[in-house]
Amino acid sequence: MAPIVAPPVIVLSGPSGTGKSTLLKRLFAQHPESFGFSVSHTTRSPRAGETDGVEYHFTTPEGFEELINKDAFIEHATFAGRSYGTSFAAVRDVTSKGRACILDIEMEGVKQVKKSDLNAKFIFVKPPSVEELEKRLRGRGTESEDAVQKRLDQAIKELEFAEQPGIHDKVIVNDNFERAYVELDQYIMSLLE
Repeated sequence: MAPIVAPPVIVLSGPSGTGKSTLLKRLFAQHPESFGFSVSHTTRSPRAGETDGVEYHFTTPEGFEELINKDAFIEHATFAGRSYGTSFAAVRDVTSKGRACILDIEMEGVKQVKKSDLNAKFIFVKPPSVEELEKRLRGRGTESEDAVQKRLDQAIKELEFAEQPGIHDKVIVNDNFERAYVELDQYIMSLLE
């Protein structure tokens, strides 16, 4: 009898504004039975149209700290004044349904997952340039000038980190959405074979 193989954990990272969420929405729409999204916890406020428990588990800084103290997170980080974390429970919730679990996390989270026993595959979504990334962030119209600057500073650190050999299994430059999506889709579906 063949051993039961657990569905893979796939880590998608990249600076805010690179199009990760849009790429993931398309992937999930085209392969609804293959993937599950790990719903992260965050202390940031919901954006228009976001629902608690769907896009994020929205929580208070105190509630987030309590989860850290209970070792509930595989990874967690604070940047731009807001905390984000992926819980073990969120990943188990997805893989227990026989689906590959996708984590949409930032650089500090990638470092923590690399230290875990998840044996994840790491994909980095890269903007065509820092200038284009700034244009995308400003185009959202949801961030203060200070928040945009913090996100840009963080993006530069993430881009430098991504240049290190062996950090990511796949790097995708999102300079053309359709091309980036096809590249992402082909790579991820190859992991499920």
